[in-house]
Amino acid sequence: MKYSIITINYNNKDGLENTIQSVINQTCQDFEYIIIDGGSTDGSVDVIKKYAYRIDYWVSEPDKGIYNAMNKGILQAHGEYLNFMNSGDCFYNNNILNQFKDRCDADIIYGNVLWGNVLHTYPPNMSFHEFCIHGYNHQSTFFNAKIFTKYLYDEDLKIVSDWKLFALVLLDKAFIIKHVEEIIAIFDMNGISSNREKREEETQSVLKEILPLPLFLDYQKWSKINSPIIELLPQLSKTNRLHKLIYKLINYCIFIRNLLINF
Repeated sequence: MKYSIITINYNNKDGLENTIQSVINQTCQDFEYIIIDGGSTDGSVDVIKKYAYRIDYWVSEPDKGIYNAMNKGILQAHGEYLNFMNSGDCFYNNNILNQFKDRCDADIIYGNVLWGNVLHTYPPNMSFHEFCIHGYNHQSTFFNAKIFTKYLYDEDLKIVSDWKLFALVLLDKAFIIKHVEEIIAIFDMNGISSNREKREEETQSVLKEILPLPLFLDYQKWSKINSPIIELLPQLSKTNRLHKLIYKLINYCIFIRNLLINF
């Protein structure tokens, strides 16, 4: 089996139905579909039952949060590649799985994503420096199942556990990561966390855990110097051509500034 598509949901029945339709209408049907519901009370279970004939495994029960639900889905998965398409999120079109079924030659394959109506692109070669700026989007990513024999999502984190897992894989020489210059998913902006303070707190905690102390201290110094500019980068990178040129110029200026500071 090529793919395992995992959808987690809690009290989002309308978004869940949109996601289910996006998955089951794929032209490539070489996948299993897994839905992990957190014990919804809004009618989500009725939506799941409506499409039960197209769902290979589902459960509705209280869980310990987003990453606990994602890990539950992983433990039920049998596909070669996993994709996490949370309720409200959708594939960009009905041909996405077919488009990539013969191009899965890396352990992580990540593409671009629409955040609502706004295109967000990612670097073709993801360095750790660029990852700290751009992050990634798990809805637009396919993970080789063997990754999850080594790593699972850290359930103690509330916001950045998916970021942590990608960071661990990025630092792990055993895995190959590849970018594709296509839009894979449409991300539901209603589900995005707006708690920047909590996100930064967890990010700092993760980096302190996974990086050698000298590199962590360098990151702290770098982020303190560049944070006002970095906050603008995601907006600039996903708008028109002029803004993309400005975005590249700012990245270049950051690079030169850091060289001078460390000289």
